Amino acid sequence: MTYTPSKPKKIAEINIDFAEIIPLIGKAHSALSNYNGALSHLINPQILLAPMTTKESTMSSKIEGTQATLTEVLQHDAGENFNAFKDQEIREILNYRSAMTYATELLSERPFIHLNMIRDIHNVLLSGVRGENKARGEFRKIQNWIGPKNSTIETASFVPPAPSEIIDYLGEWETFINNEYSDLLIQLAIVHAQFEIIHPFLDGNGRLGRLLIPIFLYSKEYLSQPIFYLSEYFEIHREEYYNHLRNITKEDNWQDWIKFFLQAIIEQSKINTQKINQILDLCYQMKNVIQETTKSQYTSSIIDSIFAKPIFTTSAFAKSTGITNRKTANSILQKLAEKDVLSIIREASGNRGNLYAFQKLIDIIDGE
Repeated sequence: MTYTPSKPKKIAEINIDFAEIIPLIGKAHSALSNYNGALSHLINPQILLAPMTTKESTMSSKIEGTQATLTEVLQHDAGENFNAFKDQEIREILNYRSAMTYATELLSERPFIHLNMIRDIHNVLLSGVRGENKARGEFRKIQNWIGPKNSTIETASFVPPAPSEIIDYLGEWETFINNEYSDLLIQLAIVHAQFEIIHPFLDGNGRLGRLLIPIFLYSKEYLSQPIFYLSEYFEIHREEYYNHLRNITKEDNWQDWIKFFLQAIIEQSKINTQKINQILDLCYQMKNVIQETTKSQYTSSIIDSIFAKPIFTTSAFAKSTGITNRKTANSILQKLAEKDVLSIIREASGNRGNLYAFQKLIDIIDGE
């Protein structure tokens, strides 16, 4: 059996029945606007929502097969050791998080998405993990394919475009992503799907394509922060997600993909908005509780510390809060544990101190 590389429709040739989806478009914009409103109420969104970025990294990697949990990633951040296999999974998740940060930095230098930027982000995404030797940071020069484990190119479920055509497709994609379009969210749906269809790298296409969603919205100044994640929805509806992408190339069915994508924005916007409001409420609550419990001048630093890294050691806590006296740091942590603000998830042993968790925040972030 021979194989034939896909020849995706040029973006300019995509036909969408806008009349059918006007109600969904309106709901999606409204939901995303509400989310951005909640986002704008956060004084330090990068600190308060840092675990949400880690959650997105975990969910996007889970779609690709990793099984590491949010708690395990946070424990790894706190210095906990895992076996080699788990450590490799966590490294992939941390790379996703680093790539997100790097992409935001690149936007501050050049406020638009371009192909060199895509290559640079890909280089960070695959550094030191599976796929790092598969032309990391370079568009593919050989044919690849997508299919079940041990499948061949002849039995693949999808064969992307030939390498010789990638640059032409990407050139059109780059132009489209930076031009005005009749609706921003429809534009984003096309941008994401077309990137996955082109499949320009040998590995990491799915994660990079999902990472570009918040980056796109931020680059268009639609969001005040590059923080909006759809991987949780895509993971829960994984089979539907992949089926809609496949049906674009099989049946030229862009309409159902657009509807699925808009529904994802609606549902995930509501979930993310709820989580932000819960985090904000928790922050206000903790300011009072921590001040009353510890009578500490470091209350603001403590808040920032436990929200940014909700699993931590005493030494990490002391460093992040600026509490130079270890006895003072231990006393504060003991009081917060007694008040059930913090929990001890690993008792001190040998040279290792207690490992603490701010479980109330983790439960909000990890709730589905």
